[in-house]
Amino acid sequence: MLDILVVGGGYVGLSVAVAVKQSAPHLNIEVIEAAPERVWEKDERASAIIAAASKMLQVLKVWDEILPEAQPINRMIVTDSRTADPVRPIFLTFDGAVEEGQPFAHMIPNVAMVRALRGACERLGVTIRHGLSATGFNTTGSKTTITLADGSTIDTRLLVACDGVRSKLRDMAGIKTVTWSYGQSGIVTTVGHERPHEGTAEEHFLPSGPFAILPLTGNRSSLVWTERTADADRLVHSDDLVFEAELQRRFGHKLGEIRVAGSRKAFPLGLTLSRAFVAPRLALAGDAAHGIHPISGQGLNLGFKDVAALAETIVDADRLGLDIGALNVLERYQSWRRFDTFRMGVSTDVLNRLFSNDITPVRIARDFGLGLVDRMPGLKSYFIGQAAGTTGADRPKLLAGQAI
Repeated sequence: MLDILVVGGGYVGLSVAVAVKQSAPHLNIEVIEAAPERVWEKDERASAIIAAASKMLQVLKVWDEILPEAQPINRMIVTDSRTADPVRPIFLTFDGAVEEGQPFAHMIPNVAMVRALRGACERLGVTIRHGLSATGFNTTGSKTTITLADGSTIDTRLLVACDGVRSKLRDMAGIKTVTWSYGQSGIVTTVGHERPHEGTAEEHFLPSGPFAILPLTGNRSSLVWTERTADADRLVHSDDLVFEAELQRRFGHKLGEIRVAGSRKAFPLGLTLSRAFVAPRLALAGDAAHGIHPISGQGLNLGFKDVAALAETIVDADRLGLDIGALNVLERYQSWRRFDTFRMGVSTDVLNRLFSNDITPVRIARDFGLGLVDRMPGLKSYFIGQAAGTTGADRPKLLAGQAI
């Protein structure tokens, strides 16, 4: 029987396995993933990793491997305009350092992150098995039995669901969610440009939704382009000439000529918040527990916060000789994470509704608010600290760069 079975072989699931195994090497941990082997290598996306998450990855001994492919975000600018406006005035600027030599975030290719975490699993003796999906589970006493699609079963003391925003395990457990759609989709692609970005990230608030330009290594940037769903589908399936023309209208000309340097995909955007993060012998983490709008770039980082809190909960319980799958143990993790997650979900929802419109009185009010924040250094520092995850007295140890 396993001590922990993690379902989902993305960065959140792998990080849970590495974090727990590193601090409690005697625990028997496996990861199963429904996708075939090597599919993860085809992921062209990149993610923003906040300072607290990079500290955790340092403790997990994978950051040095990731760092050569990481692009620091040295500056963040925010504009609010219409698509056709010839000039986009900057209402808010954030310098990207939370402390000397420590930017508040890095952009990291997803492939680099998963590769490093898979390597750590191998070094620590965590088995990763592909092509396995759970079709059901049954909890009795001190164990949970998971039934797989091939009819085989696995027994474990604790089941960790990291199987995405449409989590089957969450549904099987009968955990309800608060869910709604924004009627928007996020177009994700990579572009190359003539001039260097100098580590500057840009968030352009447009009537259809935010258009984010996020710096990558070299003269490249990752885009998260929000459009109404029908328009996003049309753009993704349009020919290259139409797509690049629409892209240039939003991107602007400050970085010179641009070209699409990767595939383009659209993902529907909505809010999904689990009403509970735990059940007997089950814990939800990452998108299985919450899916939020990308307007703040915090989705993956919420998942890493789950990792840090869940790993510390499990390791502390194990050291005290407690049952790591018992509901009263797992409730510590839930109480640690649920309020922060709901707060972030509500914040991103309000921001998206506030900025994804072209109502003149609302535009005037929000631009006044952005300008006011820009003139208050203390408030800007507070927001940077919150975004970077470096503030708060109740942070899990991993997010403060400390081993569990």
